Amino acid sequence: MTQKEALEILKMGENVFLTGPAGSGKTYVLNDYVNFLKGKGVEVGITASTGIAATHIGGMTIHSWAGIGINDRMSESEIRDLFKKKHLGGRFKRTKVLVIDEVSMLHHFRLDMVDKVCKMFKDNSLPFGGMQVILVGDFFQLPPIARGDEQAYFVHRSNVWNDMGLKVCYLNEQYRHEDDTLLNLLNDIRGDNTGEHTLESLRKRYKKNVDGVNVPTKLYTHNIDVDTINERELDKLPGNNKVFEMKSRGARALVDTLKRSALAPEYLYLKKNAVVMFVKNNFEKGYVNGTLGRVVDFEFSEEYGEDLPVVKTAKGERILALPETWRIEEEGKSKAEISQIPLRLAWAITVHKSQGMSLDAAEMDLSKAFVEGQGYVALSRVRTLSGLKLMGLNDTALRVNTEILEFD
Repeated sequence: MTQKEALEILKMGENVFLTGPAGSGKTYVLNDYVNFLKGKGVEVGITASTGIAATHIGGMTIHSWAGIGINDRMSESEIRDLFKKKHLGGRFKRTKVLVIDEVSMLHHFRLDMVDKVCKMFKDNSLPFGGMQVILVGDFFQLPPIARGDEQAYFVHRSNVWNDMGLKVCYLNEQYRHEDDTLLNLLNDIRGDNTGEHTLESLRKRYKKNVDGVNVPTKLYTHNIDVDTINERELDKLPGNNKVFEMKSRGARALVDTLKRSALAPEYLYLKKNAVVMFVKNNFEKGYVNGTLGRVVDFEFSEEYGEDLPVVKTAKGERILALPETWRIEEEGKSKAEISQIPLRLAWAITVHKSQGMSLDAAEMDLSKAFVEGQGYVALSRVRTLSGLKLMGLNDTALRVNTEILEFD
């Protein structure tokens, strides 16, 4: 369906699973609806399965919001103990709509745990205590992480899933990918229809340089120390570092959560010619989360009283990178916020941290892909196939979860 159709269903107050392929505009629709609710004075719990995803939408993790923390299981008495926390009581009393973004990475048992907590605080036996619940995500992307020998299931295996009366809003328009060959390739992966025709398209990008981009961002499947790689590359450049320190205010615990989750570093070290990536959407200024560029100059800003970086993007646009703010809000008020130049060094990044990004160019080695969906997430970050430099590929990279294929 279209974004407009999905928005109308959300406005009807239905419980919704908002899904669709990478680049179909799920976050765009979600932001539209949240702004609509705020305009009506409706309190929204804005959450996500991970800290990184939460900062993208200006919220907190569902674990923190619901008070369940890192617990895999909670007894009835432990859940009742949450009643002692006054801030949770106030939060649940006010909240009418609950959003959980990037729900593919949330374990099934955690959704059930959140449901129990909501019912208790709301004193209501309806799913999630009668709140409108919006689950956002794509089960073809990164799955929940298995712990030890325990099987990790997607949230559609939760007990509450079938009780919610979910309306599925499946977006089918495409706003990221700009060429049919890449789109067909990604659809083949989603449909478990990969074969020689898929490999043929990918072989054409094997170790091929990207036009107009000398240093595409390297995407790593494993969490090797990308910070070390970025620091090493920065050290190779002549001159001294310019340091931009993150500013913060608000509740200390929430500020610390924002700092850990934001892709913008607490201390941003830059030099002229550093390869960087924007880590926030700002359509008016001409960049999105994932826009690549290179620092070409530093320009004095009277408003901020310091030299700020000028970035030349891969498309040749010059952008003065002004500080941006990430915040956690409740009741329309900021509880905590951080402010930083919306850049990070971008010689390297992990596939996990790239989720939600749109990259102009990327170099990726998928020969060590170790989980279904990882290759799909990585390949779907680039806008065009010509923006891809592929260094390697294994069978896992093109695989999808067979249960999700059937469920889809």
